[in-house]
Amino acid sequence: MAQANVIFDLDGTLIESEQIWEDVRRRFVIAQGGRWRDDAQTMMIGMRTAEWARYIHETLAVPLPPNTIARDVVDDVVKRMNAHVPVLPGADDALKRLSRDFRLGLATSASLPVAETVLAHTGWHAFFPVVVSADSVERGKPAPDVYLRAMELLGARSQLTAAVEDSANGIRSAHAAHIAVIAIPNRSFPPDANALSEALRVLPSLNDLNSDVIRSAIDGQALG
Repeated sequence: MAQANVIFDLDGTLIESEQIWEDVRRRFVIAQGGRWRDDAQTMMIGMRTAEWARYIHETLAVPLPPNTIARDVVDDVVKRMNAHVPVLPGADDALKRLSRDFRLGLATSASLPVAETVLAHTGWHAFFPVVVSADSVERGKPAPDVYLRAMELLGARSQLTAAVEDSANGIRSAHAAHIAVIAIPNRSFPPDANALSEALRVLPSLNDLNSDVIRSAIDGQALG
């Protein structure tokens, strides 16, 4: 039988970074004379770099070109990750457990420099032979593109693949790719009930993620 696969999201799933993204973006918008909104970070979760840079320019009224916005924000996030990667409790152990039974991939909305910085500091390159940034596909989450690309590189079939996600757009993205979704809801930016209904399993933490949960979700997707 073909080996099953597990594709992880990064921000909010393996590292507690959504607050970092919010803080960096909020400070940047205010410093540049833009108008920060309380729902801005939630709106940007899952967007490709070009998408959220355009959102900051057009919706949050920052009078800089999107490519400059993207460069400055990403550089600041990379700087913070170089100082400290906020690994979520249980992330290392979950990756070690699952890597014994499954092939792992990473499908992240973060730009590749951010993802590579995280992997370099955590040593997680050893777990992820495939790393896909949404910047390398046409559409960001909730479109399925980043998951479809990760499966293509893994040589995986959707019927034998599970995704681990924390956000509404991430759950919708994996579900749209016909992958069995396991949700571990983000505490600061929790997914809405409609998004959670697309997950086959909802777990309280990475400590609850094991091979039995993955197999159960994949089997449940096949039955559905």
